[in-house]
Amino acid sequence: MSTDLSEFRDETRTWLESNCPESQRQPVKRDEVIWPGRCQKFPSEDGRLWFERMRDKGWTCPGFPAEYGGGGLDNAKEKILREELTRLRCRPPLTDLGISMLGPALLEFGTDEQKREHIPKIVRGERRWCQGYSEPGAGSDLASLQCSAEDQNDHFLVNGSKIWTSFGTESDWIFCLVRTNKEGRKQDGISFLLIDMQTPGLKAEPIDLISGESEFAQVFFDDVTVPKRNLVGEINKGWTIAKTLLKHERKMMSELGAGFLAGGLTLAQAARQYLNENDGDQIEDPLIRNSVAQHEMNMRAIALTGYRTHQEDQAQQIDPNVPLIMKYLGTSEVKVKDELMVDIMGLQGMGWCDDSFNQNELRANRELLFNKALTIAGGTNEIQLNIIARHALGLPQE
Repeated sequence: MSTDLSEFRDETRTWLESNCPESQRQPVKRDEVIWPGRCQKFPSEDGRLWFERMRDKGWTCPGFPAEYGGGGLDNAKEKILREELTRLRCRPPLTDLGISMLGPALLEFGTDEQKREHIPKIVRGERRWCQGYSEPGAGSDLASLQCSAEDQNDHFLVNGSKIWTSFGTESDWIFCLVRTNKEGRKQDGISFLLIDMQTPGLKAEPIDLISGESEFAQVFFDDVTVPKRNLVGEINKGWTIAKTLLKHERKMMSELGAGFLAGGLTLAQAARQYLNENDGDQIEDPLIRNSVAQHEMNMRAIALTGYRTHQEDQAQQIDPNVPLIMKYLGTSEVKVKDELMVDIMGLQGMGWCDDSFNQNELRANRELLFNKALTIAGGTNEIQLNIIARHALGLPQE
């Protein structure tokens, strides 16, 4: 392929238009996301075809090095690819924490052996990852974690538990923060381990949620043996890796505010359907009309800022404070959207499983309950505001 960027854009556009099925050119619903790993299944034949075509080009992870199966694209070409994917409204061919969080961290901190073992499987969708950070006694104060890894010469012996582990029951491996030293500053005694979820002594139990779904799990470790080769970075230096991963997590969560996951009616469509007495295109209720317009402007601003941040990140010119702010803004706007949708639908937006409610109405209530967790995951909004105040604005702690 030519190194000329204009030719690359033309070739990329032609390839995407020929290979992305029409059904994959619309916002992806929650139950249509394509995940990797042993439990992989496809919502449709078009979804499988789109995944396989992107996988074979390495474009499930276009910026990962080609030697590990990735697309091997430089910053400029990856930017063009993402622009063309956005132009066609293409769905993500594969979604996983391995792509958005662990993969970039392994490429920065992992050994060559670790990269060759794990990165190709991430690219090909063969291994699904979950995150072992929070504990029953260590949530926002993550550095207080107590899940221990005892050095046994050729392996670690892990004991303890992790909680609020997204998709812990469906994942193949978990990247995990563990306590390897109880002396000194608590951040300095944490290490970063990769653990096979099929290891004897490891058990994941689902946590029932108010939304009626069970995305989260508590993971228990009872004398779990982990080979020393699964230690990423230096022992007791895992906090540095953890902070890098949190940066990627906050970026991912801010994209939710920009409409990364979508489905059902838009707010404007819902307002016209449930509130308009006539067939006019303008929303009749002026207060709702103003709220919908404000939300749409906020969403647009978040999306544009996220796009600019991505460009700055690729050019290694990003302000490290921006992802902190974007996570707060993105997740807050999701909550605004859900509350406004239920307001618009009225009693029809309070359905649960009654056949008298349609799928959009049932989704509205469940989304309202489920998405409130986004303002907690990855650091609560209250903690996030404190971090922004101290690190972005330089305000005193008192």
